Amino acid sequence: MSFNIGLSGLYAANKQLDVTGNNIANVATTGFKSSRAEFADIYAASKLGTGQNSIGNGVNLAAVSQQFTQGDVNGSGGILDMAIQGGGFFVQKGSDGSLEYTRSGAFRADKDGYITNNTGTSRLQGYAADEDGKIIKGGLVDLQLNLSNLPPKASTKVDSTSNLNSSEPAIDQVAKPFNPNETSTFTTQYSTTLYDSQGNAHPMVQYLVKTDGNKWNAYTLIDGRNPDGSAPTGTPSTPPVPSTLTFDGNGKLTSVVTAGVSDKTLTITGWIPGTVTDGVWKANGANANPTGIAVNMANITQYNSATYRNPPVTDGYATGQITGLKIDGNGVLFATFSNQQSKAIGQISLASFNNEQGLQPAGGTTWRETFASGQPGYDTPQAGTLGSIVANSLENSNVNLTNELVDLIKAQSNYQANAKTISTQSTIMQTIIQMT
Repeated sequence: MSFNIGLSGLYAANKQLDVTGNNIANVATTGFKSSRAEFADIYAASKLGTGQNSIGNGVNLAAVSQQFTQGDVNGSGGILDMAIQGGGFFVQKGSDGSLEYTRSGAFRADKDGYITNNTGTSRLQGYAADEDGKIIKGGLVDLQLNLSNLPPKASTKVDSTSNLNSSEPAIDQVAKPFNPNETSTFTTQYSTTLYDSQGNAHPMVQYLVKTDGNKWNAYTLIDGRNPDGSAPTGTPSTPPVPSTLTFDGNGKLTSVVTAGVSDKTLTITGWIPGTVTDGVWKANGANANPTGIAVNMANITQYNSATYRNPPVTDGYATGQITGLKIDGNGVLFATFSNQQSKAIGQISLASFNNEQGLQPAGGTTWRETFASGQPGYDTPQAGTLGSIVANSLENSNVNLTNELVDLIKAQSNYQANAKTISTQSTIMQTIIQMT
């Protein structure tokens, strides 16, 4: 019987050497989680129990458990490299349609723009985004990089903060009627770029004329013409309709009246986008926003300081070519474009399990769901116990090489000691045989 005990010890020590060797071999494997050999003793049991004076029958391998501790996160520079800081697993769909779970974030894009693992055999899973960049948290989909141009968007609003110098002299508009070509007929001007439905840029200029102590007139021209395309000067011409701004004694704006309508938001309707070539205006065939362009004038003041205007905020833009990709801590993938716009094109989903030890290793630094692990829960990064995404980085193996080398020495000693018990038992058997 002692031979069997020694043999079980040799088997256990050999398994410990295998586990330790596997850990050492994968010390540089991205997202690898170290394993630990766990052993249990063996007793010959009967219906009445093992008894008080029972001697064990050796040892067996009870389990090889994986240690899902956090590995070091280091910058890698890869555009699609990602690391999870905290709990959770990336979700991948294999070529057979089954789901895999991994901590290795070494991803890349294939020829169709799908985000895959570094072997190109599994696709990263997440949530899709609609045309407006809104994340749709429905079922998991294959994340794909849309490399097409960003379509233009027609301007719908203009917002800014500005001040008109209260010390400016008033201009008599009877003696000097407004003329955009004569600087003496207006006090100052603001310029904003608008975009039509085809992404063509159009300068909108607002000419401000101080007419009284607390009153100003604002004339709005686009491409140097009235919004409907008519000329403000010359023959024939249509004089532009002014917006009258009235301030109180403290320099606060009290009202904006345009064509008898009082509203601090000037809505430009009927704009016909066009181009001016050699002084001749012609519609370019593009459309403007059908509901008009809302120009917020509520944030204008009249103080005794220099006239200024903060950069305007508009929502229109021209066509954009994709220039880069950014991933935030919530796993949202943002495509950046040449027109200074960014748009969400998807969001990474992470999986969590009640019993991570129940996961089945599937090779390629992946695991699969089992009955013991329980069903996965899917959610966005930083939700609940799930970790955050660190972009352009990878999670290193959590193998502690120093500890593994110590375990290697211990396993070797265990193997030698168990071999010694077999050798000793053999010597005893020889002695007994010689006695007979």
